[in-house]
Amino acid sequence: MQITEKLFDTNSYLKEFHATVLSCEPKNETTWRVVLDTTAFFPEGGGQAGDNGWLNEIEVTDTHEKQGIIYHETKEPLEAGTQVAGKIDFATRFDKMQQHTGEHILSGIVHSLYGYDNVGFHLGAEMTTLDFNGELTEDQVRDVEVRVNQAIHANIPVQVKFPSKEELAELEYRSKIEIQGQVRIVEIPGFDRCACCAPHVRATAEVGLLKIVSCERHRGGCRLTIVCGMRALKDYQKKQESVGKISAALSAKPEKIAEAVEHLQEQQQNLRDQLNRIQTLYLQEKLSKICPEDTYVCIFEETLDSIAMRNFVNAAMEQCDGICGAFIGKEEQGYHYILGSKKLDMREVSKKLNECFHGKGGGKPQMVQGSLVGSEEEIRSMLADMA
Repeated sequence: MQITEKLFDTNSYLKEFHATVLSCEPKNETTWRVVLDTTAFFPEGGGQAGDNGWLNEIEVTDTHEKQGIIYHETKEPLEAGTQVAGKIDFATRFDKMQQHTGEHILSGIVHSLYGYDNVGFHLGAEMTTLDFNGELTEDQVRDVEVRVNQAIHANIPVQVKFPSKEELAELEYRSKIEIQGQVRIVEIPGFDRCACCAPHVRATAEVGLLKIVSCERHRGGCRLTIVCGMRALKDYQKKQESVGKISAALSAKPEKIAEAVEHLQEQQQNLRDQLNRIQTLYLQEKLSKICPEDTYVCIFEETLDSIAMRNFVNAAMEQCDGICGAFIGKEEQGYHYILGSKKLDMREVSKKLNECFHGKGGGKPQMVQGSLVGSEEEIRSMLADMA
C-alpha cells in the first residue's frame, strides 16, 4: 500500500481536504481503520495524540501511523475507492499546536542556558509534561518562564524545513532519536531548532502564554508541567476562583491570604499544644487511680492521638502487671486499640479479641495494636477474663 501524503507537514492550518479511500478494515466490532491517499490528520507520535475529526460526517476518533501509512479510526466503514471530505477538529488541533510550540521554546532555552536535554515529552488533554536530564532551581524555573514568554511576545516566525542530507550534516538541532529518511526541522530562530513531525503555530505570539505549573525532581533530573494559550487562562481562572473562596473564608485580601494561612497555622499549633497539655493532665489523672492489684487497666475515649495512646499504655504498664490498653473510637464505627503487658503475651490477647469482635491487628509479645467493632462492656468483660 502506498505511503500516505501528509498535508500537515507543510500546512498546519489546513482544516478541510479531499482524499480517496484506499482501504477500510474493521479493527473491532465498533471501529474501522481507514487509509487515505492523502490526509491532514496528524497521527499519534512524538508524545502527542493523533487528531480527530470527520470523514464525510463520519467521526474520526483517533489517528495512527505505521511504516508511513496513516490509519484513521472511524465509527462507520467507508468503501474503498470513494472520495471523502475530511475535516479536522481544529480547536483541539490548535490547542495542541500551542502546547507543542511552547514546549519547543522552553526546551530550547533550557538547553541553551544549562545544556540539559529534553528526554521525555507528553502532551496530555489538560497538562503537558517535559522531562529534563538535569535539575532546575526555583529561581531558574522563574527565569526560564520569563524568557519563554518574552520569546512568545516577540512574535517570531516558526519555520518548517526539510533539509537535504548535506544540509542536515551542517545543522545543530535537538533530537531524542536517530531519524531514518527525510528529517523535518522546526526552527524558532534564536531559541530552538528541533527535529519534529508535529504541527506548530505560524509564529510564537500564537502560543499566547506559557505558565510553568510545577517543577519536580524526576529520575535524576526534573519534570516540568506546563500549560499554554487558553489552557493557561483556564488554569489562572480556576486558581483565581480558589483564591477568592479562600480569601472570603479567611476574611483576608487575596494578596494577603498566604499571611492569613500562616497566622491560622500558628493558631492551630497553639491549640494543639494546649490540647496536648490538657490531654496529658487528663491521662495523668487516669494513671493516678491505678492500683497495684488491678488485673487490667483500660480507657475508652472517642478521640485521642496515637502518641498519647501509646504513652498511656507504656505508663500504665509501669504500674500494673496485667493488661493495659487504650481504645479510641465509638461502638458503632469501631475502636482502634493499643494493648500492652509486661507479663502476658499480648499476641494471644489480640488474637482472641479479633476473633470475637471482627478485628485485625497484631504486634509483639509486650505490645499489640489493631482495630475491632464491639461494645465497651463486652470488650471489658473479655479483658477481665483474660487478665
